[in-house]
Amino acid sequence: MSLIQVEQIGHHYFTPSTATKALEDVSFSVKEGEFVSFLGPSGCGKTTMLSILAGLITPTSGSIRIDQKKPNKDVHFIGYMLQQDYLFPWKTIEENILLGLKINGRLNSKTKQQALSFLNQIGLKGVEKQKPQQLSGGMRQRAALARTMAVNPKLLLLDEPFSALDYQTKLKLEDLVAEILKAYGKTAILVTHDIGEAISMSDRILLFSGSPGTIHRTFEVPEELRMLKPFDVRSQESYNQIFQTIWKELEALETNRSS
Repeated sequence: MSLIQVEQIGHHYFTPSTATKALEDVSFSVKEGEFVSFLGPSGCGKTTMLSILAGLITPTSGSIRIDQKKPNKDVHFIGYMLQQDYLFPWKTIEENILLGLKINGRLNSKTKQQALSFLNQIGLKGVEKQKPQQLSGGMRQRAALARTMAVNPKLLLLDEPFSALDYQTKLKLEDLVAEILKAYGKTAILVTHDIGEAISMSDRILLFSGSPGTIHRTFEVPEELRMLKPFDVRSQESYNQIFQTIWKELEALETNRSS
């Protein structure tokens, strides 16, 4: 069953003197529990599409249904995780992760206990009373994941959440996030520039072309890779094959843009 249905989305950015077409005729669907990545060159509209799904931008044309509803910024079943953790530095980690529940009026003893239990599950036991500046970048992103998961979203939108981290921490968090999403049966969409990240975490990859952004090609990640942890995927022969195929497609897109 499709959780997300996107039909012929187009979007323009307007200034007093210009109109820039960011997206054109973008259509796709995402099944419940599926992990999909948006991949493509800079400026191809990946983040614009994610913002439309989050209800932060209203598209110029086309339609979207998420769980049979139009997306809007007040929908509580969507969680958003960004490149920066955006934890409030004056609040403790506990206060930060409970903030969404408090805003939504869903903070009670049960939801608080579930959120703190999840914090322990992802390796942050004992940091509840610490401030964000006392934690490493990787620990802060874990806390941001806990804050996102605390409201029990049906859909997670991930906008390059690992790109600011060192490579070792990035790989560990890829494994953690993939494990958590599978365990909880969550649907996720990841925006990334990293081909390896897209292959190792996704069930399916939508390759965008730019000027304006549209879906150039869809790649199905082989089932034998989807069964593995992201770190282990990178050592498989089929990973190398699909990596090379996507790399060549991206190179062709970049060449066409510059010619």
